Amino acid sequence: MRVEIWSDIACPWCYIGKARFAEGLSRFEHRDEVEVVFRSFELDPRGAKGVTAPVVEMLAKKYGRTLDEARGMEEHVAATARAEGLAYSTEGRLHGNTFDIHRLLHLAAARGRQEELLDLAFRANFADGAGVYDHGTLLRLAVEAGLDEAEAREVLADDSAYADAVRADEREAAELGANAVPFFVLDRRYGISGGQPAEVFTQALQQAWAGREVPEVSPAGDACEPDGACAVPERS
Repeated sequence: MRVEIWSDIACPWCYIGKARFAEGLSRFEHRDEVEVVFRSFELDPRGAKGVTAPVVEMLAKKYGRTLDEARGMEEHVAATARAEGLAYSTEGRLHGNTFDIHRLLHLAAARGRQEELLDLAFRANFADGAGVYDHGTLLRLAVEAGLDEAEAREVLADDSAYADAVRADEREAAELGANAVPFFVLDRRYGISGGQPAEVFTQALQQAWAGREVPEVSPAGDACEPDGACAVPERS
């Protein structure tokens, strides 16, 4: 079985959703027969490369909140991430265009190191506060993931390298009706939107394997939308 996951490094629910999916997959009897492929989805494709802004300021502007309220939104997401065992820093995080990291992830996929680079990029962005928006950081992560430094440097220097692959992923997302991430597709038959609980993923894997219809999953799963909006549900 193949599971494809559309996500963006800038999306906290993708960071959380990946961990929840991994937990759900670990409970699946046929987990060793599941191929996981990560696909590209940019939250802010119109953003200028190399231009960043503090996440808190972006959230405040997007939702019409004060900076204090936006910080509260970040703290809520951070608490959710930490409950999944994920490190999450709310200080100094930046938001920007992620096209280059997506191109580099396609190189990593071609070299069998995609998930290694993805995990390092998530950690850099959310746990370390290092961001993934400059070539120096991206090159360091690529080498740490096991990629050849010269090849990674060459890809970063050439804006056309793997650009078509990124755009193809994004077209497929649109064709499949994905308007927010993370978005999970099981065997090109069933879709799950948002960072759902681990047990939802386990159940979906079991039923997809059996060839039965996957039960409807709430469309309100926590997710990030284009333009960088990562909704934080109101809590009573």
